[in-house]
Amino acid sequence: MVDVNDKLVYFQAITGLEDSDLCVEILTAHGWDLELAISSLTTTSNHTPSPEDPSAAGTSTVSDAGGGDGLRSIPQPSYQSGQSSNAVAAPGLAWRIITLPISVISGSLGLISGAVGLGLWAAGGVLSYSLGMIGVGAGRDGEASARLVSVSEVGNEAAQFVARFEQDFGTRRPNFVSEGFMDALQRSRNSFKLLFVYLHSPDHLDTPSFCERTLCSEMLVDYINENFVSWGGSIRASEGFKMSNSLKASRYPFCAVVMAATNQRIVLLQQVEGPKSPEEMLSILNRVVEESASVLGTARHEAEERRMNIRLREEQDAAYRAALEADQARENQRREEQERLEKEAAEAEQKRQEEEEARERAAQEAAEKEAALARMRQEKALSLGAEPEKGPDVTQVVVRFPTGQRKERRFHSTAVIQNLYDFVDSLGCLDAENYSLVSNFPRVVYGPEKLSLSLKEAGLHPQASLFLELNA
Repeated sequence: MVDVNDKLVYFQAITGLEDSDLCVEILTAHGWDLELAISSLTTTSNHTPSPEDPSAAGTSTVSDAGGGDGLRSIPQPSYQSGQSSNAVAAPGLAWRIITLPISVISGSLGLISGAVGLGLWAAGGVLSYSLGMIGVGAGRDGEASARLVSVSEVGNEAAQFVARFEQDFGTRRPNFVSEGFMDALQRSRNSFKLLFVYLHSPDHLDTPSFCERTLCSEMLVDYINENFVSWGGSIRASEGFKMSNSLKASRYPFCAVVMAATNQRIVLLQQVEGPKSPEEMLSILNRVVEESASVLGTARHEAEERRMNIRLREEQDAAYRAALEADQARENQRREEQERLEKEAAEAEQKRQEEEEARERAAQEAAEKEAALARMRQEKALSLGAEPEKGPDVTQVVVRFPTGQRKERRFHSTAVIQNLYDFVDSLGCLDAENYSLVSNFPRVVYGPEKLSLSLKEAGLHPQASLFLELNA
């Protein structure tokens, strides 16, 4: 059971329509019946010209001399056995929209039993697995046996057709492009020309003479090459066969003039079936060119306006981008300057804070040190005890400082040298911590090794005069 998405993908692939919303509307209107939906795009309105209708001059229904084709409803020039007429189809600007009919698939698969993918076209980029999903050509193990005609394959077919045509009829020919039909149609659209289509039937009796005498005649070749983009294909090849079904070709030689329309559709302007003389073909093509001149001119003018508008928009966009870039550059410069100033201010503030913190730490350390010294002086002063009164066991000690200041105190003769240092420390008269007490005559340094000697043992009793020397 094929789901809605698969039908939508397949419908877009066959018709070439890219607008998914439009495809959904068409499929919904036909109950999601693929064949009905595709047929609605390929069916043309019936028009039976009457001899009284002047606009129908040269329009006739075609019946093959053998009676096998029956009547066709598309206005076209006629050619009965051995007769030539100047009457040609005149649809004017009432162009008929045609796309790829579903008969391309059913007809090609029925006509060539077992042929892989004949009748399928690459326009629209159909994926081969989608055919297997809808039940067409599913092979063993679920693999899709129907392969699509790729872009390179249709290009090769076109190149092979041109090479074979030159081999059979010479190099004086319409400049058939060596690319697929849709690429040729796009080329004609881009160059604001109509697309001349020739479907080659190698087996038809009239084909050789038509190609040699008409299609390759100098005046017709020059006219076609000047006014048209030309595409040709053999109905033996897949794309040529597909186009013969799309254009409902019933008689050969077959030529047509088409142009691209909106929504990936093709407008059929003229079709010519059966052999024609160079003069007849030139008259038919000249009339189509004249009738289409206003449309092509309008399209060229609109395209030029679009190009000018695009160029103007690009120039405006470029000017806007330049102004925007200049504004952004100024804004970046302003922001960078502001960031620089903010960074400098932040660094200055950080430095100020660090200096303030350093000062606070130094003050705190100094205060702590001073407090420690005060505690130490107090502790040492307390450790000395009360100063003894004069007596035989009391030693009188005088300490002279480098500043000339002198301090004296009495100590018990049993007091040790360390008590002298404690006395100096308790005074707070000296900032230095590394010093020594020295006697001059004789010179004796009372260093760390003598701190435990008593004053009497050190020879300082009953009195002593010491100098305070700072150690380096």
